[in-house]
Amino acid sequence: MCGFVGEFNSEHLAEPIFKEWLEISKHRGPDDSRLVQEGMVQFGFNRLSIQDLTDAGAQPMRSPSGRFLIMLNGELYNHLSLRKSLPEYNYKGHSDTETLCWAIDQWGITKAISSLDGMFAIAIYDLEKEELFLIRDFAGIKPLFYGTIGHKLLFSSQYDQLMAHPLLKDARINQEVLGVYLRFHYMPAPLGLYENTAQVLPGEMIRFTKTGFSKMRYWELPTQVSESISDENKALEEIDETMLEVVRDQLIADVPVGAFLSGGVDSPLICAQITKLNPNLKVFSIGSDSAKHDESALAIKYAQTLNLKQNLKKLDPKIVLEYWDEAIEALHEPLADFSIIPTYIVSKLAKQDVTVALSGDGGDELFYGYDRFWSVGKNISFQGLPHILRKGLYGIDKIWSGNRNINDVILSENQSSAHQNLHSRFKYKNVSSVFPHLDASKIPLDWTTYSYNNSSNPKELLHNMRHAEFYGMMQKTLRKVDLASMQNSLEVRVPLLQKKFIEMSLTIDHRLSYDKGNKKQILKTLLKKYIPNYEDDGVKRGFNVPLGDWIRKDLKLTFQEQILEGKLQDIGMSRDAAELMLKEHHEGKDRKWPLFTLYALSKQI
Repeated sequence: MCGFVGEFNSEHLAEPIFKEWLEISKHRGPDDSRLVQEGMVQFGFNRLSIQDLTDAGAQPMRSPSGRFLIMLNGELYNHLSLRKSLPEYNYKGHSDTETLCWAIDQWGITKAISSLDGMFAIAIYDLEKEELFLIRDFAGIKPLFYGTIGHKLLFSSQYDQLMAHPLLKDARINQEVLGVYLRFHYMPAPLGLYENTAQVLPGEMIRFTKTGFSKMRYWELPTQVSESISDENKALEEIDETMLEVVRDQLIADVPVGAFLSGGVDSPLICAQITKLNPNLKVFSIGSDSAKHDESALAIKYAQTLNLKQNLKKLDPKIVLEYWDEAIEALHEPLADFSIIPTYIVSKLAKQDVTVALSGDGGDELFYGYDRFWSVGKNISFQGLPHILRKGLYGIDKIWSGNRNINDVILSENQSSAHQNLHSRFKYKNVSSVFPHLDASKIPLDWTTYSYNNSSNPKELLHNMRHAEFYGMMQKTLRKVDLASMQNSLEVRVPLLQKKFIEMSLTIDHRLSYDKGNKKQILKTLLKKYIPNYEDDGVKRGFNVPLGDWIRKDLKLTFQEQILEGKLQDIGMSRDAAELMLKEHHEGKDRKWPLFTLYALSKQI
């Protein structure tokens, strides 16, 4: 796991200035820094050494033919098996980057990239054709940002580092993207907050030439799958076996490895597989002084049942204040997910003992683990009716059951917009109040995550929603984990998002996971195999903290000063509207999400 920067088709920065630019992301790779200038590119790489700690794994790396210059941020879990498929070659070491270099020489870029299973952001320069390729892994685990000024291209693993390049110093904020950020609390790919900046999409390869660029998706999560496994026992066996395979793949490292353990479902399943392979592995957990948010008792129970060595840290306002500034410094791009605080702290905790940690992210998206699947799905029979009838049904059910049967999703224009709006904690009317000049309802044309057709078929709707979750909310979660962990020079691996596990999950009948009152049921059933006394209380807590209370008390002045006295008024924020929002929150109304959204933005402009 590392970080890189580069320039293409431009007058390159002088070496001392380029080194200063590279230094910005030193925390992503503190073990080694190198730069190479070849032809039309200048590449810089910060290395966090994980596999092959010798110079044989140093980057940027030239392919054996000498034609390609390559940088890889991430891990290729199948690279040793790829070596068996490639022609015989006298490798200098055992790094995955060296495998990739040889594969590209032998197979070409497209075939080599399509063969990979891992998490990665890759830059490849073809010296012969004078072309640059930027490539991102199929799940979007690793970030890759770029900016274009005329025919000049800049790219980076970190957004604020990209914006620190002299050519982008005068860039203006893209107002449409600002509206997306405020409503959805992060900067989704392919968007960039500033004009002329963007992100490589998950599963995308972009080819840049001296005169332009072209894009292709080499992998995308399908919405039409066969779901060939409908027998519960067969499904449990398939999930269990594949999970063991990917965990085994991801335990390979030349440095100490551990895992995160929460009181949920996914991370204890990962840890259960670990016990079969390395029972002495350490796990790291976070708790809270808030009974509503704390799940450390369950995490302790799981660790004891699995006989794991656990390091747990309980958070309270005093501890959070101690780490607050550090954690916020990890926000190198606009992102307003306040669970970055515990994620940062558990990453810091883990880094004391390990350099790699396994995480359970991805299970909720692949196995329908969110309430919103049912929130939209339960209205499926009514979505095609005229609006006046849907409004009448909503009103009747409100009187009859308090909307337990029919929720306000039915009032949305379509299922996709209803789904999209469930992710917004800063509603359009409130955004318009705080930023009067902004048309926050206007969504950029190149953000199509929630663009799917209405369906009266539950299976089709679920697959559409899963696709949107995979490229929507999950991307926000992955960005949070990457930012928090890499700030601590910790590599976090995500076994459930390894390609072989994703593709296996698509074969499982959705009815084994999803129904009224059921979320991720097949994984919960599997967890009982390892935690026999596991009981599902139906509460999804996640890595969370009681931020609302802290804003009213310990963080009151911090938020007031940053929001009201920071730079937000320079980009059109109404100070009066923001002040009113703070006042309402202190008086008991819940405004923590929009307040943290403003706070996080003010730290990045």
